[in-house]
Amino acid sequence: MDIFGAQWENHHKKIEENWRRNVSNDDWVLICGDISWAMDLKKALVDLDFIAGLPGKKVLIKGNHDYWWKGISKLRNVLPQGMFAVQNDFISIGKIAVCGSRGWLVPNNSNYLPEDEKIYNRELLRAEMSLKKADAEGYGEKLFMMHFPPFNNGILDPRYRKLFNAYQVKWCVYGHLHGADHRFAVEGSIDGIEYRFVACDYTNFAPVKIID
Repeated sequence: MDIFGAQWENHHKKIEENWRRNVSNDDWVLICGDISWAMDLKKALVDLDFIAGLPGKKVLIKGNHDYWWKGISKLRNVLPQGMFAVQNDFISIGKIAVCGSRGWLVPNNSNYLPEDEKIYNRELLRAEMSLKKADAEGYGEKLFMMHFPPFNNGILDPRYRKLFNAYQVKWCVYGHLHGADHRFAVEGSIDGIEYRFVACDYTNFAPVKIID
């Protein structure tokens, strides 16, 4: 990661030091994608084992660079103990359902191309599948993890807004934006939903407390 700027030098050491300083074995840590540069699952295990060795239980969603994440069943079969992956479903933490999907560029983004429409629609469907399953099992409190932001130029995408309101999402956390793109991040309350931007170079490689 050093090729992306001086702030990334020894980033894995910063992550480990901050993680151990702030996270206990009773905590849950949400990791919003772009977990490993590996191209296949076997090589990604080095990074997954590093994360597994840190305190707490971990919930993962897929990022756009996680090319090693090719099938949820294969992944779950090799995930270290205390590590969970969300894909079209959810993880329960007490009374809270942790739902999620990768997301994609949203319409009206300057980089949005006609071929992005299909992926955007597919990710919306996956998001709803995750939320619908939690709803069906009676979870009233929902936290939604994304890799891509559901925003464009500071405006919440109307279809994500409708979806999150329909399923009474209470928190939404996302990443993806790095460096100069931090200026496009949105945080705070919208329709009673708390949005948090948690890209590691934005948080100085430290975990962010979402819920006590």
